[in-house]
Amino acid sequence: MGSRPVVAAVGQEDRMQAPEGLESPPQRLRLWDRHASPISILVLGALLLAAVLGFTGGQPSPPRTADFGAARLTVKTPAIIRNGEFFETDVTLTANAPLGDAVIAVTPTLWRDMTVNTMIPAPVEESFEDGRFHFSYGPLEPGERLRVKIDGQINPPLFAGTQGDIAVFDGERRIGAIPLRIKVLP
Repeated sequence: MGSRPVVAAVGQEDRMQAPEGLESPPQRLRLWDRHASPISILVLGALLLAAVLGFTGGQPSPPRTADFGAARLTVKTPAIIRNGEFFETDVTLTANAPLGDAVIAVTPTLWRDMTVNTMIPAPVEESFEDGRFHFSYGPLEPGERLRVKIDGQINPPLFAGTQGDIAVFDGERRIGAIPLRIKVLP
């Protein structure tokens, strides 16, 4: 009879062990084992900070103005923009002297891989001369102002950016130009 309790104790030990294939729960070693990794939070925070500081585009761009004597040209267009976005360019031409034919000319490199949707007001005449798109708006008297709004979109092939200039002509005579550079982010 004395051997029976020993056998019963061994049988109970076998029943208390976990079934085959199941293991004991893992030990919690670090604070973040059951939470999001701090690395993902830091990466997200860095991306948000870059967006707030304007490194991802979408920030207002200051207008660029140049006075050429006979006319003053102001261009407001995005300096940094993301691929596929729509954008506006405002061009304001103020005559300081009489202009027989106010012409705004744009280099093709500035509009490379861009789609120009609208130009308001529409020019009286459009042409391509001397490697530029010319948009003629007719005569301007001193003090008169011509404001042109251009709506466009960045096409997917455009990467890294584009550059060129917007110039002012009085008919065939060049008055001056403002160089522009637009940085395009993916």
